Amino acid sequence: MSSCLLDEENFWQCCHLLLQQSDELRDGWSWEPVQGSEEGYLRKTALRSAFIDASTKWDQEESRSDSVPHASWDSGPDQEKEQCTLAAPGDAEIIKGDIDEDDDEDNGICAASAGSSQVLQFEYHILYSCSYSSPVLYFRAFTLEGRSLSLEEVWSSVHPNFRLQLQYSPLNTITQQEHPLLGQPFFMLHPCRTEDFMKPVLQTAQDQHRPLNYVLTWLSVVGPLVGLDIPLKYCNQLHHAASPSSSKPD
Repeated sequence: MSSCLLDEENFWQCCHLLLQQSDELRDGWSWEPVQGSEEGYLRKTALRSAFIDASTKWDQEESRSDSVPHASWDSGPDQEKEQCTLAAPGDAEIIKGDIDEDDDEDNGICAASAGSSQVLQFEYHILYSCSYSSPVLYFRAFTLEGRSLSLEEVWSSVHPNFRLQLQYSPLNTITQQEHPLLGQPFFMLHPCRTEDFMKPVLQTAQDQHRPLNYVLTWLSVVGPLVGLDIPLKYCNQLHHAASPSSSKPD
């Protein structure tokens, strides 16, 4: 892929390949067509356990939010081993340099108090943005009783390791928007800086003549910010996968 932008045809190809791998790994991704339209989106649901504490104090100089409660995902060592950034080691350093500032330079302090652990259901959608020529991650979250999480509660479910990075990184921040295909309220990570952090990764892959699934690589960067981890087996399969079809996913 010679351009750092993703055209719609290549988006369908990447989605098709991701679905093939997801089926083999039983990872739960599906293609959801929109009734009466040729458009559609990738969809996955997942249960996540999060500590939410609305009384937590958030102290951040010149922060864009006045108060963000503290939360952390329940994850053990095995789960951490299954996380990956689907790029070569050099690519991972490029991405990390874009989204991670030196920890010593962070002025934010999370002062956590005792919180309660809740099991939440997350629903993730991947759509194509014609305006930005890139994929976009939309998501929403519910309690097991069916109550939708507010924007503040979604912020509280972001792992504290990512919270400052989200505020100051090229990935921008979490906002609430209307789903362009469903017309329902969803949260999203804005795609305005996607080109910035994907360009060096794509260039490195091209220089090294390595296969790279744009959507999968992009998802491995943005997904963990909102609790969506990408199994390492995707990376292992990438070099052995067949070339995707140019048609839209079924």
